[in-house]
Amino acid sequence: MKPGSAFVAWGAFLAALAMALGAVGSHLLQGRLSPALMDIYHIANQFQIYHALGLILVGILMQIRQGRNMALLRWAGWIMLLGIVLFCGGLTVLTLTGWMWMAIFAPFGGTAFIVAWILVGVGALRD
Repeated sequence: MKPGSAFVAWGAFLAALAMALGAVGSHLLQGRLSPALMDIYHIANQFQIYHALGLILVGILMQIRQGRNMALLRWAGWIMLLGIVLFCGGLTVLTLTGWMWMAIFAPFGGTAFIVAWILVGVGALRD
């Protein structure tokens, strides 16, 4: 298996999950959740799509670039995956269960996204 293939696969599976969750939100949850909770649900879903595509990008960069940046890109991928779990997963669980304490994970997930994108940028520039 080529370096980065796992991130491409994770990104594809998480994008598919986001599409399914988007359909659930549009067809089953609309009208059952408050407008505020629907907004949170949509934000979690959008961020999951963006960062699933980010994982695919990381995987592709790992496949086409070699050298010192491989470790940075690997870290970026794992941190981005962690961000998806904490931010998107936490907010999705919050909206579906009403467990407001799940909101505590969102800032950590958001920070993980920022760090991951910085690592992608640095990793893309380094040779």
